[in-house]
Parts: sequence; structure tokens; C-alpha cells
Amino acid sequence: MSPATVFIRTLLKSSAIFIGATLIFLHPQLEWRSEARTAADRTQGVGVSAGQASNEAAIDGLIALLKDPDAGVRRQAVRSLAALNSRRAAPALAAAMKDADPDMRAAIVGALGDLGDTSVVPALRDALKDSSDTVRARAASALGDIGDRASVDALIGAAKDKNPDVRRRVIHALGEIGDERALDTLTQALKDEDAGIRRAAAAAIAEIGGDRHPHPHPHPHPHPRPNPNPNPNPNPNPNPRVDVRVDSATHVRTAVHVHTVVR
Repeated sequence: MSPATVFIRTLLKSSAIFIGATLIFLHPQLEWRSEARTAADRTQGVGVSAGQASNEAAIDGLIALLKDPDAGVRRQAVRSLAALNSRRAAPALAAAMKDADPDMRAAIVGALGDLGDTSVVPALRDALKDSSDTVRARAASALGDIGDRASVDALIGAAKDKNPDVRRRVIHALGEIGDERALDTLTQALKDEDAGIRRAAAAAIAEIGGDRHPHPHPHPHPHPRPNPNPNPNPNPNPNPRVDVRVDSATHVRTAVHVHTVVR
């Protein structure tokens, strides 16, 4: 390597070191930006984990309140769990259906319906036999919202409930689920003494029947229409030309035939 080459390489290295030191001196934050960004990312991850842990701890605290001696506190715990939409609380809510307070049980049924998880269907089916009319009515509505066909038999059995509001909600739920097994029950409900139930039964039958016989087109044509003029060249003129016909002041129809020569 020649002395000139060694000199140039040494000069370039010295210049690079000088420029880097100058930048760090003038802007010291550049040196730590990458490390600070990494630390911020770690801090954010820790924050998310801590937030999740706090949320889980809050849910555990609300679940514990389901056994509070005060009925008002228990009902508020149910409403809070429903607002959080915590599926983890579903088993605890289902177990709390043994509460002696009917308002508490009604609140639980509403919360289970809001969760919309099929795992709560057994608890809601049992609620159809509750001593409270409100609980039975809400259970029917919740089952209709969830739409699980496994609840159809239980709803059919509840269609003869002594309370008209319960019967009406049962009929509506059967229509929402749309299972054909309910058609006989809905047909019988057309003769119910309550006009609202008869109306609900008619609507439910229409929903189920509409699912069975869809009509994608109001006037379907299963077979293609025959061509009224099978002649591929309907123009009898041996010397075809451009034929222009005026239909109106603003519409002009032009028919151009093959091998047309325009002069």
C-alpha cells in the first residue's frame, strides 16, 4: 500500500470520528434515542400487562360481590359484570341463579343474555321454570337473542305458560330461532286468547316459512324464452346497409348488419 493511500484512509477515518463526535456534542439526544425508544416499548408492554391484570382483578372482585349480604350490592355487581361483557363471569352468574331475591335472578338472566354465549343456555332453560314471571319472561327473550336451537324444546314447553307476557316472549323467541319444530306450537298459539300472542305467532310462522321457501326473484323464469325470430339474418335485403330509425326526438336506434358497406 502506497504512503498516499495510507494517508488518505487515515484522513477519512479521522474525519468520520470528528463528524460523529461533533453531532453527539451538538445533539446528545441522538446517542440515546434508540435506547430510549426500546425502553419506551418495554414500558408500554408492561403497562398493557398491568392493565389486563387490573381488569381481571376487578372482575374477580365483582364476582365475589355476587355473594354480598346486601341485595342491592349483588344486583349492582351483576349489572357491572354485564357492562364489562366478561365471559369469564358466566359460570359464577349461572351459579348465582339460586339467589332468593327474584330481582337479582332477573338481573342475572339479563346479564347472561347480554353475554350471548351458548354456554349459558342450560341456566336460561332452567330459568323458564322460575317462580317469578319476570325471570321467565327475560329468560325466553335471552334464549331468542342467543338463537341456540338446543333451547327449542324448552321454549315449546314454556309456550303454555300461565303468564301472557311470558307466552308472547316465548313465541317471539321461537320465531327468532327459526326451527321448524316450533310450527305446531306456533299454529296452536294462533288461537290464544291474547291478541298480542296471536299476532306474535303469525309473525313467527312467517319468519320460519320464509326461511323454508325463499324467493330470490319475484318473477323467476326457469326456462329460457324461445327466440321469436330464428333466422340469423332477418333482413331480406341482399345488399345490407345501415338502417336508421327514429323512435322519438331523443332516441335513435341503429341496426348494423354484417358485411355492411357505407358509401
